[in-house]
Amino acid sequence: MKEYTVMINGTSQKIKADPDTPVLWILRDQLNLVGTKYGCGIAQCGACTVHLDGVAVRSCSVPISSVEDGKLTTIEGLSAEATHPLQEAWREHDVPQCGYCQAGQIMSAAALLKENKSPSDKDIDTAMQGNICRCATYVRIKAAIKTAAKNS
Repeated sequence: MKEYTVMINGTSQKIKADPDTPVLWILRDQLNLVGTKYGCGIAQCGACTVHLDGVAVRSCSVPISSVEDGKLTTIEGLSAEATHPLQEAWREHDVPQCGYCQAGQIMSAAALLKENKSPSDKDIDTAMQGNICRCATYVRIKAAIKTAAKNS
C-alpha cells in the first residue's frame, strides 16, 4: 500500500491504496462518496463518471496512482446544496426514473457545458455518448442540458 494525497471536491485527502486501485473504489469505500456508481467496471456505461481536472473520466478505469497531482470532482462536489444549474434542470425536467445513472449523466453534461456554453443537439449527443440510461430518459436528459445551458 502506498499513501496518496489527492484533492477531492476541493479538500485534500490522504489515501492508502494499492497503485492500481480504481478511483471509484477509493471514493465509495474509503471516502463514503457513494454518489458515483459502479455500473460495468470497464468504462462503457458512464455511471462512474467524475471530473479529473475538469474533464469527464470513468472512475472505474482510472487508477489512484494516476490522479495524485490532479483534482477530482464527484457529484457531491458539483454543488453542496444540489443547486448546480444541471441539477436544477434535472429536477425541472423530471429526468430520473430509477436514478442509478444520473450522477454520471450530470457529470458528463457538466464537463460539456464547461467547454461549450451553448451546445447543439449533435454536441450533446457526442458528449453524452457512452452514458447509458436503462430507463431511456435520453430526451429528458437532452432537454435538461439545454435548459441548464440557458441558465448557466
